[in-house]
Amino acid sequence: MKTINDFNFKDKKALIRVDFNVPLDADFNVTDSNRIEAAKPTIIKVLEDGGSAVLMSHYGRPNGKPNADMSLGHILDKVSEIIGVKVKFVSDCIGEEAEKAVAELKNGEVLMLENLRFHAEEEKGDRDFAEKLSKLGDIYVNDAFGTAHRAHASTTVVAQFFKGEKCFGNLMAKEIEAIEKVMRTGEKPVTAILGGSKVSSKITIIENILSKVDHLIIGGGMTYTFVKAKGGKVGDSICEDDKMDLALDILKQAEEKGVKVHIPVDVLAADSFSNDANTKIVDVDAIPEGWQGLDAGPKTLANFKEVILNSKTILWNGPIGVFEMESFAKGTIALGNYIDEATSKGAFSLVGGGDSVAAVKQFGFEEKVSYVSTGGGAMLESLEGKVLPGIAAILED
Repeated sequence: MKTINDFNFKDKKALIRVDFNVPLDADFNVTDSNRIEAAKPTIIKVLEDGGSAVLMSHYGRPNGKPNADMSLGHILDKVSEIIGVKVKFVSDCIGEEAEKAVAELKNGEVLMLENLRFHAEEEKGDRDFAEKLSKLGDIYVNDAFGTAHRAHASTTVVAQFFKGEKCFGNLMAKEIEAIEKVMRTGEKPVTAILGGSKVSSKITIIENILSKVDHLIIGGGMTYTFVKAKGGKVGDSICEDDKMDLALDILKQAEEKGVKVHIPVDVLAADSFSNDANTKIVDVDAIPEGWQGLDAGPKTLANFKEVILNSKTILWNGPIGVFEMESFAKGTIALGNYIDEATSKGAFSLVGGGDSVAAVKQFGFEEKVSYVSTGGGAMLESLEGKVLPGIAAILED
């Protein structure tokens, strides 16, 4: 696996695919700069070597047409501020104007191209478009894990024009390494915590990781499909009745593979889906009609704590309660605290997938776990065992 550390960029122009699809407010101010900050080490490495950086990214969904509201020009000042270099900008990502701007780029300088998705050919993975992009650098660096599961021109196709002159950026390398630790090289016991509302959205992940983990903690809304499948009463809790056979099959597969599955034994139930609902602790398989489980109960959390604190490698994907409502956030916060404690004792912890990442950020656990993935869809597809197109393109020569 070639990374930026395998190259010296002196007098070279690095064409870097970054993921600067960051949230903006109504006045086009960046409200979360994590993705820009994550790309900084790769860009700095190129500049410190004595090279220059050409940054390309998408923003939003402009449907293949220029759209002033989705111009990357809006984030130029923020990118300059974070990198510590005044970043230049060009109003297209291919063609004469872009080629001229790249030709004039000096060592130590950074140029950002306009939104790749202003051209429909980007998302189509068009070869001619990718070839035009390839003219803008000497070495191709993919540092956009968040788009690595898309076979787009800038993430995948462009790599074929850089035989031997392509590599992963710092962020991509860290993402790949983190997933490798959970899926292959991690110290045992390995524990996967899967939360969220639906079994159906996690089927392929569960099936793929069962042969790689020692413990599987099931939480969140999908708990109730498992509980009902085993004959329990779940009241008005979210439940996928058509997935109950699948839930039983997962439990059978786990038993055959020697994986211990931990399902909640008690829950915080509510009489409506509201922060102000009446609540009570009930056994997970005895939730009254008119009530629904919205968070893990105290016995469940004690069980989960014991498993997590005895783990050496931890994957957390999905919250175990409706953490967006304060009344039902305690379980997810407790889980974060247990993972923090295990990590501080030497365990490796990886958090990935939209809602769990949101929870980690909301409750201040970002610096307390080993790694927080920047790519929701890409992370999930990696856990499903898929080879991501953006990764495969660098590995092929």
